[in-house]
Amino acid sequence: MQFKHPEILYFLFLLVIPILVHLFQLRRFQKEYFTNVRFLKELSIQTRKSSVIKKWLLLATRLLLLTFLIIAFAQPYFKAKDDNHKGNEMVILLDNSFSMQAKGSKGELLKRAVQDILENTPENQQFSLITNTNAWWDTDIKSIQKDLQNLKYSDASFRPDFLLTKAEAKNPHSGKDVVVITDAVNLDNKYISKFNSEAPVYFIVPEAENKANVAIDSIYISQVMDNFYEIKVDMEAFGDIENDIPISLYNGKSLSAKTLVKFDGNKKKSSTFTIPKKDFHGYVFINDNSLTYDNNYYFSISKPEKSNVIAIGDTAKNNFLSRIYTDDDFNFTSSELRTLDYNNLGKQDAIILNEIKDIPQALITTLKDFYAKGGNVVIIPASDSNLQNLNALLAAFGGNQFKNTNANERQITKIAFSHPLYATVFEKKTDNFQYPKVNTGFTLGGSALPVLSYDDQTPFLASISNKLGNVYVFTAAINKTNSNFQNSPLIVPTFYNMAQNSGKTGISAITIGENQSLLLDVLLSKDEVLTVKNETSDFIPMQQLLNNKVKLSFGDYPEEAGNFAIYKNDQNLKNISFNHTRTESNLALQNKALADDFTEADSVATVYNDIKSERTADELWKWFIIGTLLFLLTELLIQKFVK
Repeated sequence: MQFKHPEILYFLFLLVIPILVHLFQLRRFQKEYFTNVRFLKELSIQTRKSSVIKKWLLLATRLLLLTFLIIAFAQPYFKAKDDNHKGNEMVILLDNSFSMQAKGSKGELLKRAVQDILENTPENQQFSLITNTNAWWDTDIKSIQKDLQNLKYSDASFRPDFLLTKAEAKNPHSGKDVVVITDAVNLDNKYISKFNSEAPVYFIVPEAENKANVAIDSIYISQVMDNFYEIKVDMEAFGDIENDIPISLYNGKSLSAKTLVKFDGNKKKSSTFTIPKKDFHGYVFINDNSLTYDNNYYFSISKPEKSNVIAIGDTAKNNFLSRIYTDDDFNFTSSELRTLDYNNLGKQDAIILNEIKDIPQALITTLKDFYAKGGNVVIIPASDSNLQNLNALLAAFGGNQFKNTNANERQITKIAFSHPLYATVFEKKTDNFQYPKVNTGFTLGGSALPVLSYDDQTPFLASISNKLGNVYVFTAAINKTNSNFQNSPLIVPTFYNMAQNSGKTGISAITIGENQSLLLDVLLSKDEVLTVKNETSDFIPMQQLLNNKVKLSFGDYPEEAGNFAIYKNDQNLKNISFNHTRTESNLALQNKALADDFTEADSVATVYNDIKSERTADELWKWFIIGTLLFLLTELLIQKFVK
């Protein structure tokens, strides 16, 4: 027991007064004359005994009365259970990721959480509130009421450890009461590893009633015809989807096509649309009555431009390439090394080095710069190439090196079906493919990604990428004397896709937050900038001038998915589309168990009540006042009834 005013306890010395009063009675005895003294002795003995009992009862009562009164004024109390954290600041970590769009028993999880905070936070309560994208420091509920009501969903994942680090950096010398409000979807235990289980940490984990959801995963061109594109839409189902899902294709605001998709227990499903081979700027939409953020997938298709391809090598050996790079889709040039125009290389989309025995240093330097600016380089070594010269070329693109020559016949037996070269080539993996072979070649070592591999698991074709350009490295000559690769069904899709410039052909659909870049063939003056905008928003991306090209980097912009266009002043240079990642689509990934080591609560009101009860001292002065009154009443009863 502790006292708020312990100095008042010095008044306990006043207990001496009733003791002195009772020890030294100042009352004078008067003589009384009796006519009959027959019972005087017996009466004297009885009166003396009752007087002594009454005196001690009164003394005890008055001592206790005075003691309780003095202690009551000293205000005694028992220390609160959580008194050590009494000075903590309140920090609320609120998850506003897309999975919080799910509906619980009282509506959307995020909106219900916001309403809970607004209704149950005391007006005089100071706190800091941090979301995935925003932070309000040392504020009160009235100051941020409108901001909370207008809080938007974010594609950023909820990282409570990162948000807590921000709070600790803001005020490192203060203890913190942490309230985490999240649905715990896609939340790993490592994200709460920094939390101290002994500190006041409260978890409020709202739960969705319906966890079934369908998300559009990707869209790509599955087939190019003379006048049409065949578009394939890949979707994924989470949970049990019983009803047919309607899927609609829009070009701008106009409905182009509509169909139904039934999952039949399958978790992945594809739907195909055929559209005219011309500019397309729209989206695919599904309606699954669950999460809405992953129901749209925006994409753009620009009228295909011819890619510029040059093959450097003997004219006779380049003939097979002229049959692949036809005039319909490519501007193909074949050049001998001795007649090569270096000034023309910067205008190409792809440069193919076809069995050049000795590569000049000037060409190596030019190719390195070409690759850095987003160009594609294809390296086909000659069987008698100088190994040192080849490695000098590869050194310009990273740490890969050719090792020894392998003169044994090897068969190409493995295809990386998921590699971008073949992602849209095969509808399914096949085992009975007519695999080509090689008579002699080199062994490649390093970090290059295998695309085609021999039966001994070493690469026949490998790729290197800097996210703008690509380098494709063959480890053997592919002339008909050394290999039958030119007769393989793989030859056309391999070289066709190697020469494609993603900025000129294919679907434009950039994922926000993945730091993707885009190259545009455009000339800008010193003060000119490109702007990305649509009807509702605009932003200026990071821009880097690369001679006659501009490299655009988008980072975490735009904030909302949609169809946009890239403008130079008022000139529309290219349509472009942005989508959010689908990492929040699977509501079954809720990791509610991570809150087991902390205090779980069902609402903000419960948190505040718990903190108040744990940190409120148990005041005892009222009980001592009651005790004082009881002893006062006891004294009156003793005076009246004890003779």
